Amino acid sequence: MAEEDIFDKIISGEIPAYKVYEDDDVLAFLDLSQATPGHTLMVPKQHVDSIFDYDDALAEKVLTKIPKVARAIKASDDAIIGMNILMNNGEPAGQSVFHSHIHFIPRYADDDLNLPAPSTEHPVDEQTYNERAEKIRKQF
Repeated sequence: MAEEDIFDKIISGEIPAYKVYEDDDVLAFLDLSQATPGHTLMVPKQHVDSIFDYDDALAEKVLTKIPKVARAIKASDDAIIGMNILMNNGEPAGQSVFHSHIHFIPRYADDDLNLPAPSTEHPVDEQTYNERAEKIRKQF
């Protein structure tokens, strides 16, 4: 097992958290860095570093909880009009705690949160799209 991280300590109760949901497989709690009110993290209780470490069984236990947690957050405040659900995997993608976690960031009218939008600055030709798609298809 990897070295114990802050999320392992929250799961074990060693570090307190503002818990919003817990079952045998996951724990969801408020992020102390509230990007917007209600910003929540959901972590698997089984330590895995990132999405690349999930097997099918863990994915089913964890990822199927996303709609449940999202609905609860949205229902908690009539002012929530949308939600970003994000998962950073690996340091280059912005992951800073290497225990898989999912961000639920409620969106409000005029919340001024500016998350980077996908870039359209990298257009490619049809042959390149087909080659990239084929490389990925071969991995299944």
